[in-house]
Amino acid sequence: MRQSFVDTVPDSYNKYIKRKILIISLTALVILVLVIYAINAGSAGIGTYDVIKALLGKGEERFHIIVWNIRLPRILSAIVAGIGLSVAGCVTQSILRNPLASPFTLGISQGAAFGAAVAIIAFGAGSTTNPDSVIINNPYLVVLFAFLGSMGSTVVVLMLAKSFRVTPEAMVLAGVALGSLFSAVTMILQYFADDVKVASVVFWTFGDIGRASWKDLGIMSVVVGISLIYFMFNRWNYNALDSGEETAKGLGVDVERVRLLGMFVSSLIAAVITSFVGIIGFIGLVGPHIMRRLIGGDHRFLIPASSVMGGLILLASDTLGRTIISPVVLPVGAITSFLGAPVFLYVLSRGYKR
Repeated sequence: MRQSFVDTVPDSYNKYIKRKILIISLTALVILVLVIYAINAGSAGIGTYDVIKALLGKGEERFHIIVWNIRLPRILSAIVAGIGLSVAGCVTQSILRNPLASPFTLGISQGAAFGAAVAIIAFGAGSTTNPDSVIINNPYLVVLFAFLGSMGSTVVVLMLAKSFRVTPEAMVLAGVALGSLFSAVTMILQYFADDVKVASVVFWTFGDIGRASWKDLGIMSVVVGISLIYFMFNRWNYNALDSGEETAKGLGVDVERVRLLGMFVSSLIAAVITSFVGIIGFIGLVGPHIMRRLIGGDHRFLIPASSVMGGLILLASDTLGRTIISPVVLPVGAITSFLGAPVFLYVLSRGYKR
C-alpha cells in the first residue's frame, strides 16, 4: 500500500505539470492562429494568396507595403506590448500581495499622459492636417516626455518605499495619489491650451498599436525580453513572497531588494510600452488573473502563462478594433477596457485564487 502511494504521487505531479504546459501551449497556438487571421483581416481587401506572396517578397508593391509596413509591425507590437503589460501586472501583484495591483496602480499611465501633454502643449508636438485629422508631428519627443513622466511617478514611489519603509499597501496608495496629481496637472494644462493641442493630447491617450514602427517594436522587444529573463530568474523568490514576508525572509529572500527591483523592472516595461503606444488598460490585471485561475500561482508557470495570455488579449482586442466597423479603426485602449472590465469582475466574483 505504501509503495503504491509513493508511485502515485510522482504520476499525479507530472500530470499536474503537463496540464499547465498544455494550457500555455494552447494559448500560444491560439495566438499563432489569430496572427494568421489578423494579417488577412482589414479594409484593404487583400486576399490570402496576395498576403502569402507579400510575405515572400513577391506580388504587387502596394500589397507588400500594407503587409510589411502596416500590418506586421502592428500585429507583432500588439503581442509584445500585451506580453509586457501582462507579465508586469503578474509580478506587481505578487510582490505587493495585492490582487488589484498593476504598474498602472503606481500612476504610470497618468504620468505618461502628463509627459505627453507637456510635449504636445508646451513644445508643439501636436497639430492638425485638416479639420478632421489630428496628428502627432514629433512622435519621439512625445515618447521621450511620456517615458520621463511615467518613470518619474515610479521613482517617487520607490524613493518613498526605500526611505520611509512604507508597506506594500501604502506604496499602492502612494501610486494612486501620484496618479491623481498627474491627472489634475494634465487637466490644468489642457484648460489653458488651444483646441488643436487638446485634441492631440486626447488622441495620444486613446492608445493605438498602429503608431508603433519596426524600430519601436525592436525597442519594446528588447526591454520586454530582458525583463522576462530577469523575472524568470526570480521566480522562486516570488513564490516565497506569496507565502508572506516572514516566510520569505526565513528562506533567505531579501524581500526589500526583490520588491524594489521587481517594481522598477515592471514599471520600466509599462513606461516603455505606454510611451510608444499610449494608455492601454486592464491587460496587466486581466491576463494574470485568468491564468492564475487556470494554472495556479506557481510563478515558474504563471509568468510565461500571463505573458502569452496578455499577448492574446491585446492582439484580439486590436484585431477587433480594426475589423468590427471597418474601415473605421477603434482605439485599442477603449476595446481592452470594454472587454476587460466585465472579465475582471467575473474573475473576482468567482473568488481570487493564489
